[in-house]
Amino acid sequence: MLYGIILRLRHLAYDKGWKKSAQAPVPTICVGNVTAGGTGKTPHTEMILRTLIHSDEWAFKPLGMLSRGYKRKSKGYQVVPMDGSAALYGDEPVQIARKFPAVAVAVDKDRLEGCRKLAEAGSALIVLDDAFQYRRLRASKNIVLVDYYRPVFKDKLLPWGRLRDLPSRLKKADMVIVTKCPGEVDDAERAQWRKDLKLRGEQPLFFTSLRYGAPVPVFPEGDTRYAYSQRLILFTGIANDAPLRSYLSDSYKIVQRLEFPDHHKYTRADVRKLSAAVKANPTACLMTTEKDAQRIADAFSRPSAGHSRPSSGHSRPDRESLRQRMFYLPVEAAFLSPEEEQAFTDALMAGL
Repeated sequence: MLYGIILRLRHLAYDKGWKKSAQAPVPTICVGNVTAGGTGKTPHTEMILRTLIHSDEWAFKPLGMLSRGYKRKSKGYQVVPMDGSAALYGDEPVQIARKFPAVAVAVDKDRLEGCRKLAEAGSALIVLDDAFQYRRLRASKNIVLVDYYRPVFKDKLLPWGRLRDLPSRLKKADMVIVTKCPGEVDDAERAQWRKDLKLRGEQPLFFTSLRYGAPVPVFPEGDTRYAYSQRLILFTGIANDAPLRSYLSDSYKIVQRLEFPDHHKYTRADVRKLSAAVKANPTACLMTTEKDAQRIADAFSRPSAGHSRPSSGHSRPDRESLRQRMFYLPVEAAFLSPEEEQAFTDALMAGL
């Protein structure tokens, strides 16, 4: 109740103009949610960047992407290089910098200042990762994501649930996307979602699913033969790995699962846990998410990260062996039909 009162008072202050907000020097697209993680912001941020890059309007204009850089070691405004570490810049910004070399990726806790600097450096449009609660900045478009398997109307505010903002804030979104959907969502279910989310009649509502790609080695020396093993050790540090587990279970027997907190910084102790899991399952492949791949690579880059003391007279699998069998599964957000994708593109481009 106290958290809800604080949220209402904060939003009221901005809505009435008692607290000031401002727009960035260039158009901005905010990708956010009202849930504490698990809605698929990163795949949808990448989807929006691809949509812009493939469009006639923005294909030849410089684009920027701004993130807070959650749990990063660096301070202030930082431009994220393609070879940057997740420890310095955050896992999501590093992932996007590597996948979109033509996009200027930066991190800054102060989103207004970060947008100003990106605009000064030449960005004509900026995509904001997770800035829906940053009321000091008025984004040109707000796209809010809702998890199909954990809808906000069945959730509760922190600390009893995973809602970090009021569900009523969905009405302030320019578009709402229900993510992680199963194969099809019929018209009756779409109408029920609109009713349960209490959206305005004209608010665009879209539905997407996750599309996984083929396993990719985390390290250059990865041995692709391990990816064909029928046994798998899964380790993740994300808010919800249920869709990934469900997908992998169709092709692999998950013999062990190591679950870490969201945005977990992997340590030498964690590498030893992976080593022990491989020792117990010597033919298994190690699989993780694309975001986790950025952070586990940092753990291996630290001196002696993969070494451990011998146990019971037998050494655990060495660092090189772990690197050879470690893969991540890339994921993309995809609309349920070409018609819905086109409708989203039209709504996204309108007014930018």
